[in-house]
Amino acid sequence: MFGIPGKQAVTMTDAAATQIAKLMAKDGHEGLRIGVKKGGCAGMEYTMDYVTEVDPNDEVVEQDGARVMIAPMAQMFLFGTEIDYKVSLLESGFQFNNPNVTEACGCGESIKFEGM
Repeated sequence: MFGIPGKQAVTMTDAAATQIAKLMAKDGHEGLRIGVKKGGCAGMEYTMDYVTEVDPNDEVVEQDGARVMIAPMAQMFLFGTEIDYKVSLLESGFQFNNPNVTEACGCGESIKFEGM
């Protein structure tokens, strides 16, 4: 684990927590697992999956009825990230405000980390 005692690995805005809680309630999921994988034009991209069972190796963050699990290999890349949920006229979706990102492509879905 890459955490600091007393500090959550990631935080959620109220909008993100509300949306995640809705998704959990809709189909009875245990939460949303976030991670990173190789891909995209900048080298890495975020992953999000519904979770029906909590992996004991995941970092679990809970807020206002929302539960997010961070895959073990992603914890060092996501520490300090704020998860937000934005709605606009053209699109809606989750956004990651990640202080560890050194570059991002125009689409906002592909990212690069220092030394990667």
